[in-house]
Amino acid sequence: MNKGELVDAIVEKAGVPKRTAETVLSATLEAIVEAVAEGEKVTLVGFGSFESRVRKAREGRNPKTGAKMDIPETVVPAFSAGKSFRERVGGADAGDDEE
Repeated sequence: MNKGELVDAIVEKAGVPKRTAETVLSATLEAIVEAVAEGEKVTLVGFGSFESRVRKAREGRNPKTGAKMDIPETVVPAFSAGKSFRERVGGADAGDDEE
């Protein structure tokens, strides 16, 4: 599903005009990106959490030459699915190791 298809799904489920759905979706995504970029954690209960995480510096290899290279520490965005989301995607037994 791409952004246009998501907008169409919002129109269908919420019964709002397409332009309104596009505006609200864009504003929501922009607010999440801005908050995470500022180091805040955004939690949507039942859906998941967006946050920034530090990826440690590490040693890598140039795929063409095989030469060792240092990859610097960097900050990356991360998403963790909420319990309801995980259960819906994985089925009723998601996360259960016992039978």
